[in-house]
This record gives sequence, structure tokens and C-alpha cells, in this order.
Amino acid sequence: MIPPQEASARRREIEDKLKQEEETLSFIRDSLEKSDQLTKNMVSILSSFESRLMKLENSIIPVHKQTENLQRLQENVEKTLSCLDHVISYYHVATDTEKIIREGPTGRLEEYLGSMAKIQKAVEYFQDNSPDSPELNKVKLLFERGKESLESEFRSLMTRHSKIVSPVLILDLISGDDELEVQEDVALEHLPESVLQDVIRISRWLVEYGRNQDFMNVYYQIRSSQLDRSIKGLKEHFRKSSSSSGVPYSPAIPNKRKDTPTKKPVKRPGTIRKAQNLLKQYSQHGLDGKKGGSNLIPLEGHEHDFRVKHLSEALNDKHGPLAGRDDMLDVETDAYIHCVSAFVKLAQSEYQLLTDIIPEHHQKKTFDSLIQDALDGLMIEGENIVSAARKAIIRHDFSTVLTVFPILRHLKQTKPEFDQVLQGTAASTKNKLPSLITSMETIGAKALEDFADNIKNDPDKEYNMPKDGTVHELTSNAILFLQQLLDFQETAGAMLASQVLGDTYNIPLDPRETSSSATSYSSEFSKRLLSTYICKVLGNLQLNLLSKSKVYEDPALSAIFLHNNYNYILKSLEKSELIQLVAVTQKTAECSYREHIQQQIQTYQRSWLKVTDYIAEKNLPVFQPGVKLRDKERQMIKERFKGFNDGLEELCKIQKAWAIPDTEQRDKIRQAQKNIVKEAYRAFLHSSVPFTKNPEKYIKYRVEQVGDMIDRLFDTSA
Repeated sequence: MIPPQEASARRREIEDKLKQEEETLSFIRDSLEKSDQLTKNMVSILSSFESRLMKLENSIIPVHKQTENLQRLQENVEKTLSCLDHVISYYHVATDTEKIIREGPTGRLEEYLGSMAKIQKAVEYFQDNSPDSPELNKVKLLFERGKESLESEFRSLMTRHSKIVSPVLILDLISGDDELEVQEDVALEHLPESVLQDVIRISRWLVEYGRNQDFMNVYYQIRSSQLDRSIKGLKEHFRKSSSSSGVPYSPAIPNKRKDTPTKKPVKRPGTIRKAQNLLKQYSQHGLDGKKGGSNLIPLEGHEHDFRVKHLSEALNDKHGPLAGRDDMLDVETDAYIHCVSAFVKLAQSEYQLLTDIIPEHHQKKTFDSLIQDALDGLMIEGENIVSAARKAIIRHDFSTVLTVFPILRHLKQTKPEFDQVLQGTAASTKNKLPSLITSMETIGAKALEDFADNIKNDPDKEYNMPKDGTVHELTSNAILFLQQLLDFQETAGAMLASQVLGDTYNIPLDPRETSSSATSYSSEFSKRLLSTYICKVLGNLQLNLLSKSKVYEDPALSAIFLHNNYNYILKSLEKSELIQLVAVTQKTAECSYREHIQQQIQTYQRSWLKVTDYIAEKNLPVFQPGVKLRDKERQMIKERFKGFNDGLEELCKIQKAWAIPDTEQRDKIRQAQKNIVKEAYRAFLHSSVPFTKNPEKYIKYRVEQVGDMIDRLFDTSA
């Protein structure tokens, strides 16, 4: 049981807490009342604000919509005004641009093209929006007039600024300046840079807007004329330079052309003056092959004069194998060769220029048309050379045919560049050079065969035969002709191979030596063909010489004639590359000629038997020592001496007028004959017994005198 005091205290404490709680509850009630009042006030304010906003919105939205409509109307008005200005401007284009179009594009191409652009837009507008309006016709006429002015300006620029390339610059271009340590590229400026840019802009406008391709015809016609004239100018340059100075020239350094032009000889692609050069060597240095570098045997005295004379006649003979080899022919050949090279270089340059001006899909066709005149000119001239060679063959003028060799060689060397330049052109254009090459190969092979036949069948036996038995003109001409072929071995071999002449020479065709092309053979096969051909010519020459030698009544002179010709042939072969070519198919040719030469020497030596037989021991009587000679024996000895003396004098007189041009051979034959005669004469003198009281009447010559007389053989100056 709780004590009363504690219970009383507990109750007071509870009462105090209750009182505090009541106070707190009262405070909360007051706060809630205030909050409700504030909420009511806020709701009232918001309701008032909402009412006012609704009133404001109802007032502003119509104004906003009206303003937006007004802005849209303003924009439409502005666009309408702009369109009206744009449309109206088309109606003023003709008036604004007529003066510019009338005055033309010269000197103000940029402004002119701008005006043409305005006119073109006006044409397009009226065509789309007012096709029946008179304004359309007006701007159309103005556009056509402007286009014609641009075409005229294109033609004018090309005509005024397209210049032919000077021959000197062309020669620099094709020479390569091999003599210079530092090579400089020779640039061709067909049009000034500013003019080129104008031409390019006009051409592009005509293609894109003018819908016109006529300017391409204008372009190729003008450039074709310049190309053709440039090549013809080079040819004329050769003619004039050769007639004045003897050789065309080209400055070695292009950038010094204006100040210090330096003449230099143009490299000759072919050796076509060899006959004239050899003739000069004959007259200046003889034929000893030393100073003049000749490949021929030495000639001296009257024989030298005769050989120079008869070789000169051979060079000028209208019917001889070396006829017509003059400087003019040489110049024409050189000119043609250089014109071919010039065409390749200039055509390459023309194509580079064309690619900047002509649209890509028209470039090949335009280029094909552009080069036709110049190319046709070269081909016609080449065919004329073939035709001239064909006529020359009929006349047996084989020197003219030799001009085909350097030309053909150059055409073959240049063909890869030709093919590259002509890529994309018509097949007829590409086939022109191969056709010319085939024609030249055919006529060259024909010339070679006819020359060989002419050597074999030369009918000249009684006329033009050397009275002194020296080298015949036919021999020297044949050797000179063959020596010409040394410079064109591949060309000549290809000529023979192109005609499949292996069957003619009985040379089997190895499949490895031929390709799929009927005219393509290995160099080894062509070399064998050429070797066989040379052997054929030499064989024909030998047969003809044997026939000609029968003209001489004296067998000894006939032997000297054959000896001289065989020796001439052998020495000529040995001192040139001909011997190597001959050896390809005839290993024993050199030995064979030496045997022939020795046989003729022996034949000649038999002519002295009628002299030495008089004093030969076998033809003398046997003398008994101490026995006096009978009259018959004395008379026999006298006849022997007389026969020897008369025979010696007669042979020396006759053979003194004969000729052996080769000094070595002449000395060798003299010495051998001198030894034979002197030995026999010395033995005869020692074996003779007193047979007369006047021995000086019969013993006219001492042994040494006999030797001196023989030493003067083959020498008219003695």
C-alpha cells in the first residue's frame, strides 16, 4: 500500500502534466485556425489572379494572331517584290549585255562569259515561263551571236598564236644533246600560257553550254597545218643548210640560242656517203688503208690514177651499181630520217596540248585527224622513195636503193615510239608505218637479189676491161656495195628474212629462230642469211671474173687480172668485218682465196718458161772437156743466148705495162721470178764454154742487170 504523501505528490505531478498538455492543445487549435484563415486568403488571391489572367489572355491572343498574319503578309509581299525584280531583270538582260556581246570577248573574256551566263539564264526562264514571248527570241539571238563570237575568238586565238616550230628547236628536241654532260629538256610552247588558259575556258564553255563541237574541227585544222608546216620547214632547213654550209646545225644549248648560237653537225643515222669518202681516200692517201683508213689494198703510180678515175666514173655512171650517189640524195635521206623523228616528238607534244583543250571522249578522234596531213606526207614521201628504188633497180642503179637502208633502220627503231603516239587512233592510221616498213623491206630484198644477179650476169666483157690487168670496176663496185651493208647488217638481214629467203639459200628454218610473225626472225638467223648472201655475191663475182679473164689473149695477163681481183677481194674482206660475216657460213673462204691467188701466180710464172727454157740445162748439149765445139754446137749456144735475150726483152717490155697494185704482192712476185730467172741464167753462164770470138754480142746482160729488169716489171714509171 502506497503511502498517502507519495500518492498526493504523484497526483500533483499528473495534474501538472495534464495542465501542460491542455495548454499545448490550445496552442495547436489556435495555429490551425490561423492556418485555415491564411489558406482561405491565398485561395481568394489565386482565384482573383486566375480571373485576371483569363481576362488578359482573352485580350492578347487576338492581337497576337493579327500581328502574325501581318508579318506573313509582309514576307509574302517582300518575296513577291523579289520575284518581280528577278523576272524584270530577265527583260533587261538583252539591253544590259548587248553592248558587251557586240564588242566581243577579246581582252575581257571573264566579263564576256559572265554576260553569256546571264543570257543563258534568261533563255531558260523564258523557255519555261513564257515560250511565246518576243523576249525569248531576242535573248536567243543574242546567245547565238555571243556563241559565234566565242567560236570566232577561239579560231582567232589559235590562228594568231599558233606558230610553226623552228627547225633549230626541232633539231634540239630530237638530238638529245648527247654531247653535253648535263642534258636539258627542250620544252615546246605552242601557245603562251595566258592564251592557253583563255582557249581552255572557251572550249569548256562551248562544250558545256554551247552544245557545239565545231571548234574541235577548227582546232585540229589549225594545229594540223602547223604540224605539217613545221616538218616541211625542217626538210627545207636541211636543203638550205646543206647547200650553204654542207651540214644542218642545231644549237647545243637551247637557252643560249638568242645570244650564242653554236653550230653543230646533226648525227647521221646512216652511213650513206661511204662511196664518196672512199673516193676521197683513194685520191688523198692511196689505197693502203693507213692514213685514210680505207679497207682496200694499196695502189700506186698509174694504177692509182686509173683506179681513182674508174671509181669516179663508177660513182657517176648512170647504169653502174654505184650510180647516183650524190650529196643531194644524201641530204634528202637525212632530211627524211630527221622528219620522221620530228613527227614523233611534235605529235607527242601536240597530244599533250590537246588533252588540255579537247574533251576527253573526243581527244583520240581529234588527234587522229590532227596528225593525218603530216603523217600522210611522210608516208607518201616514203612510198616515193620505194618507187624511186623500184625504178632504180630496173636501171641497175643499186646505190639509190642503198638510201632505203638507213631509212628502214630508222623507221624500225622509231616504231615503238610511233605505236605509243598512235595509241587510240584508227586502225588505218596505225597500219601506215608497218605498211611502209613492209614495202621498204620488200624492195630492199629485191634490190639485194637483183644486185647479186647483176654481178653474175654483167655482160661487159670486151669494153671497160683494164688493159693492165688491174682490179675490174665490177669488183670494186661489188666490194663497195657489200661494205655499205656492214653499217646495216641487221636491216639487210631482216630484209632477207622478211622474204623468207632461207629456201632460196637452202637454209633450213629452225622453229626456234622464228616467231609467230612471218617477218620476225632471230638475229642469228638473219646474220646467217646475210652471210650466205655475201657469199653468193662473191661467188657470182668470181664466176664473172673468170668469164671476163678469157677476154685477154695472153694467159699471163689473164692470170694477173684474176690475181689482182682475188687479192683485192681478200684484202678488202680482211680489212673489214666482211670476213667475219663470210666466215659465219664459209669457214674456208679465206684459205680458198689464198689458193686461188697462188694458182694465178703459178700460171703467171709459166709465162717465163719460154725465156728460161732457152737456158735450161736439159735443153743444152753435153760438152766434153777439152773438146773443141763444133759449128752446130756453137750455133746452138748462140741461138740459146739470142732466144733468152729476145724473150727477156719482150716480156719485160710487155709486163712493164701490167699492174699489180698491192705493193706486197708485187714485190713478192717480182722477187720470186727474179730468183728463178737469175738462178737459171747464172747457171747457164757458168756452164757455157767459149763459143764465139765476140761474146759481148750474145751475152748482153749480166745477172744483176737481169734482176734489175725484172724489178721494173708492173711499173710504167720505170
